[in-house]
Amino acid sequence: MDRHSITGSGLTATVQADGAELCSLQDAAGREMLWQAHPAWPRHAPVLFPIVGTLKDNRLLHRGRAYTMGRHGFARDRRFAWVERTATLCRLVLTDDAATRAVYPFAFRLEVTYAVNGGGLEITFAVTNTGDEILPASMGAHPAFNWPLRPGAAKDAHLLVFSADEPWPIRRVTAEGLLRPEALPSPIEGRVLKLHEGLFADDAIILDRPASNAVRFTAPDGPAIDVVWDGFPELGIWSRPGVDLLCIEPWRGMSSPVAFAGEFMEKPGLMLIPPGARRAAMHRISLG
Repeated sequence: MDRHSITGSGLTATVQADGAELCSLQDAAGREMLWQAHPAWPRHAPVLFPIVGTLKDNRLLHRGRAYTMGRHGFARDRRFAWVERTATLCRLVLTDDAATRAVYPFAFRLEVTYAVNGGGLEITFAVTNTGDEILPASMGAHPAFNWPLRPGAAKDAHLLVFSADEPWPIRRVTAEGLLRPEALPSPIEGRVLKLHEGLFADDAIILDRPASNAVRFTAPDGPAIDVVWDGFPELGIWSRPGVDLLCIEPWRGMSSPVAFAGEFMEKPGLMLIPPGARRAAMHRISLG
């Protein structure tokens, strides 16, 4: 498999061309912090594009024509091209082709950059509209970290500690992955979410208006992972009960609301990018 490793800031990150996916994140002692795509969930940190979540009936409607696209879009299953590879940075790109236009009839350039600097791994997603009509798109990160963070630690002794109080209700999705209409009481107490597997019995916890732009995933007497984001207005937190992973997911866009079945261009939460314009968002992962 075509991979490239970058090192610095007390960590080593490995990225693969398939999906432009981060597939290893090790601290200075060589401890692996990223979920290693075991069969229970065979991914590491997929890139979500051009949708986040699910479309109703997996159906994208554009100018009256229906296209079929599965959950989280196609970028995670496409091979990206390397643009740049150095000891501390790598950049990959995906552009539209006949296969993407068969499910998503828009011209685009998606660039994913990984760089070690400033004490962590900085990951930037940038989307450029290379066509002559508005580009409707979402993008999101989906890094899965080992939970527990160290072998033998109790999963329910771990915490997420946000950078600000999180007073707002949360959102959930249906069994089909669509956004439920009602807001629900948040399990976050002030800035702290006490983790346990029961939190994810109804799929992801979705913060559709987080007050924070950072969160620390921490274990008692053990390591910690800090995730900071900029340009992502929503946050998903997900695990699969019985599986030793926790995903901290900065998003720009969410699943279709249950009642939405209209033209894709009118779907809530999309970026609507004019021809020639570019939109970017960043998240940083630091190991403590």
